Amino acid sequence: MSRTFTLQEARVLLPDVQDKAREFIGLRADVTEVAAAMNAGMHSSLGGMPEVKGWEARIHELLEWFVDKGLEPKGLAPLLLDFPSEIGGEPALLCWLEGEPELTWWHRPDHGFGGRRPIAS
Repeated sequence: MSRTFTLQEARVLLPDVQDKAREFIGLRADVTEVAAAMNAGMHSSLGGMPEVKGWEARIHELLEWFVDKGLEPKGLAPLLLDFPSEIGGEPALLCWLEGEPELTWWHRPDHGFGGRRPIAS
């Protein structure tokens, strides 16, 4: 059963989402750096395959946390999360992109990221 957020509920959850997102982004960068080193036949000061496997497991846990909270991950690089909602009685997605300090965008489910509009205050 999917959850529907009010704007207030989504904004209350956003600080926790941003905390998890910061961890996700850091792990994503570490995995990328080590994988690039390994592909080039080099060593990374961050570690090797054992570390990558551990980070990948934690990334999966973080993605599950977003889903368990009712969010819809739509992109991983950059991290893009939608909060199912309603605007004017119609289905809508409150849209948060990594790096955004607040939740200020929405779009219709069938319009995707290109249809993002500012949330009316």
